[in-house]
Amino acid sequence: MKFKCEERKILWGGATAASQYEGGWNEGGKGIDTQDCRPYMKRTSNATTNTRLLTKDIVEQAKMSKDGYYPFRKGSDGYHRMEEDIALLKELGIDIYRFSISWARLFPKGDEQEPNQEGIHYYDKIIKKLHDAGIKIFLTMNHYAIPLHLVEAYGGWTNRKLIDFYVRFARVVFENWGEYIDYYLPFNEINAGYFSPYNGVGLLKPVEGDYDQSLVFKSLHHQFVASAKVIELGHSMVKGKFGCMIACFCYYPYSCSPEDNMKMVTEENTNTWFCADVLARGKYPSYMTRFFEERGIEFEITKEDEDVLFKNTADFVSFSYYQSSVVSCEEKEKTAGNLVVSTKNPYLKATEWGWQIDPIGLRVTLNKVYDRYQKPVFISENGLGSRDVLEPDLTIHDEYRIRYLKEHFEQIEEAIQDGVDLIGYIMWGIIDIVSAGSCEMEKRYGVVYVDADNFGNGTYNRYKKDSFTWYQNFIREKRKSVHGK
Repeated sequence: MKFKCEERKILWGGATAASQYEGGWNEGGKGIDTQDCRPYMKRTSNATTNTRLLTKDIVEQAKMSKDGYYPFRKGSDGYHRMEEDIALLKELGIDIYRFSISWARLFPKGDEQEPNQEGIHYYDKIIKKLHDAGIKIFLTMNHYAIPLHLVEAYGGWTNRKLIDFYVRFARVVFENWGEYIDYYLPFNEINAGYFSPYNGVGLLKPVEGDYDQSLVFKSLHHQFVASAKVIELGHSMVKGKFGCMIACFCYYPYSCSPEDNMKMVTEENTNTWFCADVLARGKYPSYMTRFFEERGIEFEITKEDEDVLFKNTADFVSFSYYQSSVVSCEEKEKTAGNLVVSTKNPYLKATEWGWQIDPIGLRVTLNKVYDRYQKPVFISENGLGSRDVLEPDLTIHDEYRIRYLKEHFEQIEEAIQDGVDLIGYIMWGIIDIVSAGSCEMEKRYGVVYVDADNFGNGTYNRYKKDSFTWYQNFIREKRKSVHGK
């Protein structure tokens, strides 16, 4: 018997998130959400995120303040430039666009019985224009931001009531746009609830001390149940596929010592696999029993919770990948990453923000994810954050991004040849957006430049980078190789 690897149709796309892209934070009936409260603070050399600073006092100050700059309130001004941006995406030729719906734009407080009709109208226009442009839709239903009222009145995801509020929100999505959406993601990077609790589960940091880990995992559990219930409801109402998503860090041991290798296993389990194990396999993994016991972590898991999780697992598994991470039992030089800090890898180059560039790590991750779950895989985020320069002639020469994409795409091809069942690749921040980690506009990911700085100054006009043409040609050639046209 002879085996032959054939060219397959892979969806090539791009992504944004409502809180980082839309702006219009107090327009169209939108309520204030958790990301609207994050102030811009100048990045220090080793900073990855300022969300650890968000205490109740700081959030209260953000609600009242007319001073300071809150970048997510303006985003990329997508709220006012949606038609222009969709035209650019159509010109780029992407197969699929991943974006999120703002919970606070549909339900300003989060616990209302009926949705905000202005929000319905806004997303109705976006979704139908994408459909008319022939672009498939990958909808993230919750991407970090939740209505602030749910945090202040209910304690965020620590409260089981949020499950019902979230299912009500999902039902509105299915009823209005179920016929147009191809892929649904209930929660973005759900494991962020563990390593970035404010972003992931809307949990405020105590003024003194650190997060209560029982509250962190209680919140995560409620998100697990909410995800399963949304999948259950969605399978009864719409035809689209439902996934789960984790942030993947591709852990390597610093040395071949047994201690480093064992630490790598435990770090990878808790930081990466735990959440996907629950959502893709339908039950809590055995390795978490010891983790919870040793840390005194307690929260309620009902029999109904167990049943709904087991019966409503994800149809596909998706992940973000930006860099690999190194684990060591000894203290080593540190570097930044996607909302986390890692040990520096001496074999890799890093971006200005300290993110270690590792194309082969993407192939490693694809193989690990597919081997672990045996479900179709989606790369739902990948890209290079860099400081791009708008030249006097309004061009942007980002050959470093082209090189990054080319090297990662080569490893994607290798993974497909390895046998990974890959649905598609989605480039993060296809249009420049505010960074979720550092609240910066100048850390750019897109192939479309947005003329704005870290303080909201600029025209917000759009300009195509050199990478726009490169990605456009890449997609065109891929389409030819599969379809012959």
